[in-house]
Amino acid sequence: MISNFEQKISFIGGGNMAQAIIGGLLSRGMPSTLITVSEPVEKIQEVLKQQDLNVTDDNAVAIEDADVVILAVKPQVLSQVLTPLAGKLKQQLIISIVAGAPITLISSLLDGYDRIVRVMPNTPALVQCGANGAFASEGVNQQDQELASKILSATGLVIWVDQERKIDAITALSGSGPAYFFYLMEAMIQAGKNLGLDEKTATALTLQTALGAAQMAITSEHSPSQLRKNVTSPGGTTQAAIEIFDQFQVSQHIQAALAAAEKRSQELAQELALRIQTPSK
Repeated sequence: MISNFEQKISFIGGGNMAQAIIGGLLSRGMPSTLITVSEPVEKIQEVLKQQDLNVTDDNAVAIEDADVVILAVKPQVLSQVLTPLAGKLKQQLIISIVAGAPITLISSLLDGYDRIVRVMPNTPALVQCGANGAFASEGVNQQDQELASKILSATGLVIWVDQERKIDAITALSGSGPAYFFYLMEAMIQAGKNLGLDEKTATALTLQTALGAAQMAITSEHSPSQLRKNVTSPGGTTQAAIEIFDQFQVSQHIQAALAAAEKRSQELAQELALRIQTPSK
């Protein structure tokens, strides 16, 4: 529970990820009166108001009394959102979940402001089972990190890295990771149907198996590699399947796919910085 939480949190942007964090905070006992959301879309504003949150469409008003400001906007509007706020910050801790936006870029848009935490969340945050990779700028102290962890842990796991470039690896691994598991689920469901099961049965068995395997991996003292070996009996059905995976180099292809995702994450950051530095006329 975080019912003793006293800091005021303002969100710039009230989309899905912002709502995931808000939902986690509220479920842990944080008073809704401490949360302000700046959101321009009226339909989203109405959803937020139903949770008794403070809602506005003015970013400057939203941050005025905040202790923590969470940036949750699309990368393409980052410049137009942050530029008017330059010089208006009063030592608030900035937590950015803006995809592909490095701290140097955010800082430059805020006239060198340097109390910034960059976070790569993922969509299971929507069900409070998220994985957050975080990096702190030099202006962030230990107390700030603890505060950021307290907020982000409302949606799931929080892992800190010591170099910002590792955020690209986190993006490839856990940021995009849910899609890889959904991809595997799709394939398993289709395989079940090919083997004669109806779609409802194949889906139920696939999803429960995924849930059970994840829970085993989380709670077991053994590594996923050892757990796999434990259920792979020599000459058995599991070994027959694993041999096909190995034959088609599934492991190597997965590693290549994540390397491609990391590279694309780096490229997107460069493209975002270039677009902001040379805006279209």
